[in-house]
Amino acid sequence: MRRCIMSDIHGCYDEFNALLEQVQYNPAQDELILLGDYVDRGPKSRQVIEQIMKLKQDHGIIILKGNHDAMMVKALTHDVQEYDLHWIRNGGLQTLASYLDVSYDGDQMNWHAYAHDKKWMRSHYNNHLQFLDELPLYYEIPGYIFVHAGINPDQADWRNQSEQDFIWIREPFYSRPTALQEMVVFGHTPVQHLHEESGVWMDPRGDKIGIDGGCAYGAQLNLLEIDDKGCLRTFFVKRGQYTLNPEM
Repeated sequence: MRRCIMSDIHGCYDEFNALLEQVQYNPAQDELILLGDYVDRGPKSRQVIEQIMKLKQDHGIIILKGNHDAMMVKALTHDVQEYDLHWIRNGGLQTLASYLDVSYDGDQMNWHAYAHDKKWMRSHYNNHLQFLDELPLYYEIPGYIFVHAGINPDQADWRNQSEQDFIWIREPFYSRPTALQEMVVFGHTPVQHLHEESGVWMDPRGDKIGIDGGCAYGAQLNLLEIDDKGCLRTFFVKRGQYTLNPEM
């Protein structure tokens, strides 16, 4: 079985499909593993969620939870301004705009319209919110652990670490060895912070692979392939620089 791993799509629906087309993804033969952050910042979060929900239903793809997915659910299912501001400051309005017209009052948020939009989302897309809320935090195969943000090296058993660590951890994870036999494949931290390029980052210690290419920031969407012999290859599409088959 070939495995195709991607992370941090962030509403970049066209790039997501261009990359699947580039690697000739075949859901009947390949396992697709997505490491979180399907929403925010990019233009087509709703379309991404609809597509991965269908792929999950039809082909059982692996879909993990990311911090942006959790932020979206937290903001839209609670009436707490702190949650709203956190989500909005991190690209939430782009996500709302993929579902409905977002209202502004000059340069200020129209909080009355936003409250109305939240209620509309709850009533019309509760299935999307429930889907994101119930996503698992990690996935394992022999030799590999897949997770959105990383593993806390101070936790005796990484499986018992908090959800906060699974979807938010950064420097304590990527700057230190994991002491695990398995390779940890993660997103969340754009690889430009780990080396001076947008391609997949292979930790020189040999225990981590970072795949977030920063597509939401105008860079690229990466894909890590693990073929049926265990060999690794990487693929990418640059933001806005791709050709889609009209049938896709």
